[in-house]
Amino acid sequence: MLHGKTILLIIGGGIAAFKSLDLIRRMRDEGARVVPVLTKTAEEFVTPLSVSALSAEKTYRDLFDLTDEAEMGHIELSRAADLIVVAPATADLIGKMANGLANDLASTLLMATDKRVLIAPSMNVRMWHHPACQRNVATLKSDGVLCVGPDEGNMACGEFGLGRMAEVPDIIAATSAALSDGPLKGKHVLVTSGPTHELIDPVRYIANRSSGAQGTAIASALRDLGAEVTFVTGPADVPPPAGVTVVAVETAREMKEAVEAALPADAAVFAAAVADWRVASQSGSKIKKKDGALPVLEFAENPDILASVSQMEKGRPPLVVGFAAETDQVLEHATAKRLRKGCDWIVANDVSPETGIMGGAENAVTLISEVGAEVWQRMGKTDVARKLALRIADEIA
Repeated sequence: MLHGKTILLIIGGGIAAFKSLDLIRRMRDEGARVVPVLTKTAEEFVTPLSVSALSAEKTYRDLFDLTDEAEMGHIELSRAADLIVVAPATADLIGKMANGLANDLASTLLMATDKRVLIAPSMNVRMWHHPACQRNVATLKSDGVLCVGPDEGNMACGEFGLGRMAEVPDIIAATSAALSDGPLKGKHVLVTSGPTHELIDPVRYIANRSSGAQGTAIASALRDLGAEVTFVTGPADVPPPAGVTVVAVETAREMKEAVEAALPADAAVFAAAVADWRVASQSGSKIKKKDGALPVLEFAENPDILASVSQMEKGRPPLVVGFAAETDQVLEHATAKRLRKGCDWIVANDVSPETGIMGGAENAVTLISEVGAEVWQRMGKTDVARKLALRIADEIA
């Protein structure tokens, strides 16, 4: 995807700027031309010489460079690229972008561009969670700015949490997706994946046996077709795909809130194995084992996310796809589920123990729509995902 493309890389001032050097190298390995722009504070972490040496390009630094600006260089830079990548995107840069400020070369380029912009946020965990930062990020996303990361982990300041800049391979994947000319370019698709965990007490929970592998593969396949993917995932065994917006949740109620926050969407694929029930009264402390006495658990029904989205009066995605994991009478139960929930398609699969599908590498599905049932041969979950993604593209592109 990067071969022959020109990427304008804006490097913000933060400790994660050191990753930008590897990012430049990796982008060039993929065949891209990388034109670097350093903010003043970025020069405290990486030098113009090292950036130019790796990019084989002039490093742009000053808005008021008379040589560059004689021909309105910042306008030319902002529009000659195929994509602008901001990595690291500091809280300051994000704030400038969201509020239309343009008082240095980087912010002026971002205001003057007519190309897509991808940001890789990097900052202290408290800064990331600050309401002002979250408002700014939400504004940028609503403006069409793409976002990769941030990741969770240890930070240079000694704290732990969200705020680490996404790793270089993830930024490369997001860059490739942003430059994709696939049939789903410009489309937003919501995908849910993984199980949900419903707490009994602080150390015990109820869950479904789902690895999240199929949902992850679907999100990756949709991304590869050019879609902007919001990936809402429970505590899955497999890591989320790069190049998508990841929203991590634990419970069914959290997943419902995340799904509603991610709308509107052009399509929604509900591949998550959501627990049907939760414990009505979760214990605040560990329930102790008592000889001869069994705990009594009362259950409450979890929200039906698929049905609630399928039956929305306003803002319903044009295509809603559900999954039906069944152990017997698969076709009958899945067909009834599609009608009961009100979704457009149901992807039914037999997860009885002898199939080895639940948690395995393969899947055997039947696609059920209003025109009938289409049986697919057993194949790898990645192949199932690609086939489903192509069908979705045919439907909504």
